[in-house]
Amino acid sequence: MLGWYDRHRRDLPWRARPGEVADPYRVWLSEVMLQQTTVATVRPRFTAWVARWPDLASLAAADEAAVMAAWAGLGYYARARNLVRAARAIADEHGGVLPGEEAALRALPGFGDYTAAAVAAIAFGRRAVVVDANVSRVVARLRAMPVATPAAIRAATDAITPAARAGDFAQAMMDLGATICTPRNPRCLLCPLRAACAGFASGTPEAFPAKKAKRAKPQRFGTVFWLERGGEVLLVRRPDRGLLGGMRALPTGPWTDAMPGIEAAPIVADWHMLPATVAHGFTHFDLELALAVARVEGHVAAEGGEWWPVADLASAGLPTVFAKAARLLESDR
Repeated sequence: MLGWYDRHRRDLPWRARPGEVADPYRVWLSEVMLQQTTVATVRPRFTAWVARWPDLASLAAADEAAVMAAWAGLGYYARARNLVRAARAIADEHGGVLPGEEAALRALPGFGDYTAAAVAAIAFGRRAVVVDANVSRVVARLRAMPVATPAAIRAATDAITPAARAGDFAQAMMDLGATICTPRNPRCLLCPLRAACAGFASGTPEAFPAKKAKRAKPQRFGTVFWLERGGEVLLVRRPDRGLLGGMRALPTGPWTDAMPGIEAAPIVADWHMLPATVAHGFTHFDLELALAVARVEGHVAAEGGEWWPVADLASAGLPTVFAKAARLLESDR
């Protein structure tokens, strides 16, 4: 694996090149950004992020609202809040230096078992068992495991993780899963582990691990409100706790099991409903939003809101679901 990695490693902006020392901050940031997100999506966002907050000290001193706005579109927004919280904890408790031991890392906000192991191995060269979705698939096929429980995958990965170059080994397994041992149509003839792979020997490597039946997600409904005043639109800050916590957003009522009307409108106005709706999928439910529009003149009091220039709405850092709604609503103007 290490020989294959030395020849075929992916060139990624957060990854140290041969002969370079890994930057723990960039390793940590990339691992957080890549959770449930593709490399293609993260690459430009990572580059823009480190241009703005190039190190732990700058992130620890950052305005949390600015960080949340910069994260918009990456999803799972608690990750951004935890990045700031962890950076400040590192500044306060570790002298501004990211600790290298798994146990110390796990004590920081947002560090689960995977992130702590990945940072310890890749950034600090510690032997740690790093298991992401790609590694899990490679190991399940290598051992022909039809039922790949987390404990079984971890044990099998632990058994093959070397003491030396554990970080490179983890990245090699990730690269192998991303480029060769893919979910569909694995390129087994190019795989350096082919001779030792029980899945390949079976003739049906893509059968491992067995795919879990997808559960139907609940459907929820809501109304999003576009209130415009002289080229500005009303935005609100969502509560810190809960889904999309702390993010700027268009006003919206509760998300329920039936499509609501305008009863949760931010003010009394001449609202009219658009025929279009916005659909968006979250991890645990699907959401459909009706769109309500009103225009007002002069001073309008909207408690807890801020008026934002429509022409500069892209800078507000709206979460994806509200950015979708805004695009439809702007076209209706």
